[in-house]
Amino acid sequence: MHISDSFDAGNIEVLDASDPTNVQLEIRKDHGSDHFQWFYFRVSGVRGVALNLRLTNAGKASYVEGWNGYHACYSYDRQTWRRVADTSYADGTLSIRHAPDHDAVWYAYFAPYSIERHHDLVARSLQSPLVKHELLGRTLDGQDLDLLRVTHAGAAPSQAKKQCWVFARQHPGESMAEHLMDGLLARLLDPTDPVSRTLLAKADFWIVPNMNPDGSRRGHLRTNASGANLNREWLEPSMERSPEVYLVREKMRATGLHFALDVHGDEALPYNFIAGPDGVASVSEATRALQAEFEAELAAANPDFQTKHGYPVPAPGQANMTMATNWIADAFGALSMTLEMPFKDNANLPDPEFGWSPARCERLGHGALAALLRVVDRLGS
Repeated sequence: MHISDSFDAGNIEVLDASDPTNVQLEIRKDHGSDHFQWFYFRVSGVRGVALNLRLTNAGKASYVEGWNGYHACYSYDRQTWRRVADTSYADGTLSIRHAPDHDAVWYAYFAPYSIERHHDLVARSLQSPLVKHELLGRTLDGQDLDLLRVTHAGAAPSQAKKQCWVFARQHPGESMAEHLMDGLLARLLDPTDPVSRTLLAKADFWIVPNMNPDGSRRGHLRTNASGANLNREWLEPSMERSPEVYLVREKMRATGLHFALDVHGDEALPYNFIAGPDGVASVSEATRALQAEFEAELAAANPDFQTKHGYPVPAPGQANMTMATNWIADAFGALSMTLEMPFKDNANLPDPEFGWSPARCERLGHGALAALLRVVDRLGS
């Protein structure tokens, strides 16, 4: 038996692998931070072996409540990811019990979305005449920060269009966010889709599929190469600590903004939900009503989304202004929201074999465009 994490987004430390029925592992912390929860590793030479993989520091992870009701992901081809039914958490240890059918198997916190796959997504999107690419700048590790502008130049004067921003993976371990972007872009660029064609007659899209390529490649849960949590950097970002946020924020100021959707994943809650700028004092009642309408339309477009469960609502004036959704809502007076998806499963529509999966993420991206079409004419009004 051999255990390895020597690949894009890999994360595991092997403490003792002498006994397959009691393999001792630890999740490595994000560089420059105490955050950890993302894991991704390969186990080889184990066809038919009854494995018990024990992540012994799970009780010190960033979101311990995330282990309750959680089932680890596994794959033999790194394309199709199923759930390990016999996953349990007790006494600070996450145990994954599985007998692989093949010589090698990959385990992950959620279905990964690699940097190479990100580049494939950018390249595929650029085959559409609707897409223009802009390099916003480079990260601390020297990676490209990609922006895709999607526009139908002949549909309407650009100055008359709504400016819609969608961005994902501020927290790199939340790989479901880029799976959603994959689906959203596929629908937006489909020349036969009437929703997308109508939207592009009314709006320009500015899309950042991965806000944190450094953390993604390094196998981080929550931070970039400097240890910064990007979704706590929006009030005062810097090129030295959080260039990703600084560059995106400056571009937003240059383009203007009427709509923003920041795509994330939540470790603990087994639901898809929206978190809005509830504690931002400057948000108008009209904008709050428009958010409620968007949520209702998304639930109608895709029943995997719901509006009953979510985060506690902060009191007026008590919003954390270092977060993207809150800073954008205040700076632009725009409809600004965070879309959260589960690492576990959607408890309202469970799928024991796949759980919340990349395919379902993609379809939720489709639904987000359908919901946006229902409110796009009233953005910024």
